[in-house]
Amino acid sequence: MKDQSFVPLLLGADINVYSMARAFHEAYGVRTVAYGMYPSGPCYGSAIIDYRVSDKNDRPEKVLENASHVSAQFPDKTILLLGCGDNYLTAIADNLGKYPPNVVAPYVPLEQMEGLIHKERFYALCEQYGIDHPATFVYKKEMGHDFDLPFPGPFVVKPAESATYWDHPFDTQKKAYVLQTREEVDRVIDDIYGHGYEDSLIIQDFIPGGDENMRVLTCYSGADGKVRLMCLGHVLLEEHTRHGIGNHAVIITEPGGELYDTFRRFLEGEHFVGFSNFDIKFDPRDGKFKAFEINCRQGRSNYYVTGAGYNLAKFLVEDRVEHKSQPEPVLTQNRHLWMAIPKKVAYDYIPKRFHEEMKALERAGAYVNPLWYAADGALIHKLRLYRIQRRQFGWYASSMEKPKD
Repeated sequence: MKDQSFVPLLLGADINVYSMARAFHEAYGVRTVAYGMYPSGPCYGSAIIDYRVSDKNDRPEKVLENASHVSAQFPDKTILLLGCGDNYLTAIADNLGKYPPNVVAPYVPLEQMEGLIHKERFYALCEQYGIDHPATFVYKKEMGHDFDLPFPGPFVVKPAESATYWDHPFDTQKKAYVLQTREEVDRVIDDIYGHGYEDSLIIQDFIPGGDENMRVLTCYSGADGKVRLMCLGHVLLEEHTRHGIGNHAVIITEPGGELYDTFRRFLEGEHFVGFSNFDIKFDPRDGKFKAFEINCRQGRSNYYVTGAGYNLAKFLVEDRVEHKSQPEPVLTQNRHLWMAIPKKVAYDYIPKRFHEEMKALERAGAYVNPLWYAADGALIHKLRLYRIQRRQFGWYASSMEKPKD
């Protein structure tokens, strides 16, 4: 580890963690400490990560214990604590004010965080700030089947509160359901509540269009609540497995235009701090971009920002460690291709009208797969990644049809 004044401490084990660890290593040459629940995933065996297996890693008391351990291990350094999954965020926020003095956790207070990530409350804030979102009906458990939906199908059904939803697993459980009829909606509602979920459900008008209508907006807000970075990505392909549906697979960055202004007003109006990530979809029926949710963290696909030339680790370090001022935010405009799957899978499942630009960006060197990092020389790690990447062929073949255009 190079002699830096800080140590990144990441919670999780997926591509989100690896991407941030790579960003820290590229910018500063540091080796990240990461705690995950299992000896698996893209972080396990990596040469750029000190990966530690920790049972019940997302419990508040375990988060505090692990952060305190790393703090004691590096008493003369600032410990930058980041959660890389929704299950870690509230656990981190629950401990704000309890961490050792050298631990920095760049998050809003727990009460504010819970209000933002709860979809029912988020849509109320969208109304307040003039952010477009899909037509929405908030369903409460006590309604039973005695309710009327104010829009026709297809419908999207999803939990208002994701963390407790996944605490009650069942065989047909999905991140979100796309349903054609009211009868299907009633069956899914019964399934979800029959397995123990108690919070509200969000039932929405389905916005037509494929993955290529999706956008992702990643932002960083400084300790002063001012936005420092905004980067919009045009999603060309997502995952379509039951638990992975909606996870990004291919993104091209693009200018954000008015979306930057709109979401900057929201973040600064709410005095938000740290990383944020918005899922947005273009609605061809009215030409509007409509927000689905905010994540109070960097997303799984965060390296689409770093790869485009805007290293996320640097924005955090310059704000929280070096305390550098930044009068105006960086609003990215350039185009860059990010792919987390094999190229052949991407070209097989992305509509052909995007292929020319994808190939042009590849030829120009404006392309990256975040998992293939030359400086991470661990052989076993690379062999495991190769095996995981090969599985993508089967996963897409079993969950998605190839486009006809």
